[in-house]
Amino acid sequence: MAESLNPYRSLPDHRFWRKSISNVPPFAIDPMISVPFKIAPNDKVATGGSCFAQRIAQGLQASGFHYFVAEPGPQNLSTEAAYEQGFGVYSARYGNLYTTLQLMQLFDRAYGKFKPKLEYWQRPDGRFVDPYRPQAVPEGFATPEEVVADREPHFAAVRRVFEELDVFVFTFGLTEGWLVKKDGAALQLAPGVSGGEFDTDKYLFRNARPHEVAAEFINFVDRLRSVNPKSKVIVSVSPVPMIATYENRHVLVSNSYTKSALRCAADEVASARPNISYFPSYEMCTGSVNGAQHYNDDQRTISETGVNVVMKLFFDHYTEGGRRRSNVHSLKIDVARESAEAAKVVCDEEAIEAA
Repeated sequence: MAESLNPYRSLPDHRFWRKSISNVPPFAIDPMISVPFKIAPNDKVATGGSCFAQRIAQGLQASGFHYFVAEPGPQNLSTEAAYEQGFGVYSARYGNLYTTLQLMQLFDRAYGKFKPKLEYWQRPDGRFVDPYRPQAVPEGFATPEEVVADREPHFAAVRRVFEELDVFVFTFGLTEGWLVKKDGAALQLAPGVSGGEFDTDKYLFRNARPHEVAAEFINFVDRLRSVNPKSKVIVSVSPVPMIATYENRHVLVSNSYTKSALRCAADEVASARPNISYFPSYEMCTGSVNGAQHYNDDQRTISETGVNVVMKLFFDHYTEGGRRRSNVHSLKIDVARESAEAAKVVCDEEAIEAA
């Protein structure tokens, strides 16, 4: 009887754990095999999503690539002052887009296809905020009319982002979120955290399932390509754990569900349309091979070493010209520098603990 063929016998090394993980130094592990496109130095790269997307934006800026900011702020402000006021944190002043429903509705609101009934919240200090980006404008507004008026230039910037970008980098952050009961408008933060008042008669908690996340993002991509057919998309899952859960269970269990659901959805969307690529920043930071060395002592924020590892992988594969010079494996940990860099990342979600 002829010897039966082993279907795994002729597979390349990267498909085997022992050959590509166990026998490779942690700093040399590279889980990316191929990408569908490259980023040229002149390509306009826009970002959105959870706070980890800011790390990619900072890396692009530091490396001389064209990080596209359509809402840069007043010319009389320094770069640092503008950043503190929410300008340049992302490509437009929309703050963290933690859920795919937020992203899809941002497009619809910017193009006049959806106008939520809830228009403003008031803060305890008497100032007013936009319920859909309550911390993106830190100083708030003096009147409800100012909240509404600020949307016009903001939405113009959002439309410019979507219509002019070459590459959109989006980091999936959360499945948990809050909706306005009247019309299903997705909020960035729960009412009562950075404005408004918590009222279960007005607001609804939602924990999206994987198929919902995938469908919402695919719907966004279809909308994006209706105004920008050439657009390319890179998706990733934030390795930063959720700061709190509203589900009646331990935050560790909720975080496991959230990241698993988002990872499944990311896989779905990457195969649903052409020129959508999955970037494995989540695996690089959370994989057991790294032994949690890419996290700071709080076991939540990503260390500067971890950021460097992720960014090296990004530049090695997505940018024209190939390898980015980096001696990640020989980096020495500078605690003061890491703290300063972490402080530059704006995570609206942290307001949950401060409220």
